[in-house]
Amino acid sequence: MLDADTGVGRSSAEIARLAAGSLVALCREVAGRRLRAGFAAVRPPGHHAERDRAMGFCLFNNVAIAAAYLREVEGIERVLVVDWDVHHGNGTEHAFEEDPSVFYFSEHQFPLYPGTGGALERGRGEGEGATLNCPLPPGAGDAEFLGALEEALVPAAERFRPRFVLVSAGFDAHAADPLAPLEVSTAAFAEATRIVRGVAERQAGGRIVSVLEGGYHLEALEESVAAHVAALL
Repeated sequence: MLDADTGVGRSSAEIARLAAGSLVALCREVAGRRLRAGFAAVRPPGHHAERDRAMGFCLFNNVAIAAAYLREVEGIERVLVVDWDVHHGNGTEHAFEEDPSVFYFSEHQFPLYPGTGGALERGRGEGEGATLNCPLPPGAGDAEFLGALEEALVPAAERFRPRFVLVSAGFDAHAADPLAPLEVSTAAFAEATRIVRGVAERQAGGRIVSVLEGGYHLEALEESVAAHVAALL
């Protein structure tokens, strides 16, 4: 056990590298316009992993690795990361909090594990203003979930003008999920996808890739992923 939530076995390091590498490979195809968009259905998830610490079921920070790849290898000038997992992506925020070329947006229940993601967290140094947290209260549902995207993300993204959009697509905000008391519906995840895809179409030439984060009610996860992929593609 690496912490109370995060265990590893004999094959965990290899599997986690394959998960992160799969997302990088998908981003390479979309960056090169051989694919328009894509979804990486991988586990373990990643957005809690810090630079030097695995935590919260996450070993490597898949989406942060992909964002760094897009910047450093593909030369993408500005990358937007949209995180709608019910838990704040502390690792992703910390990876880029001083980097103005990666804009991190997160909506999540607050307070909740890992305890980060307050509205006053806006980045540091040159990256100040390139982090936008929209904490949601326990019991929030579709109106609050979609409202944060339409009222906060969309105008911020229009100002940032991303050239590639990444989505940390967690589905544990679903009303049926046992890990938190948010009340988001399957249909709302589809609509959230359409909102973020619209940002990608207007600003990034349609280039958008999402990666699976949380989701712990298997039927709700299945339905939500299917709705997400249909709206994405």
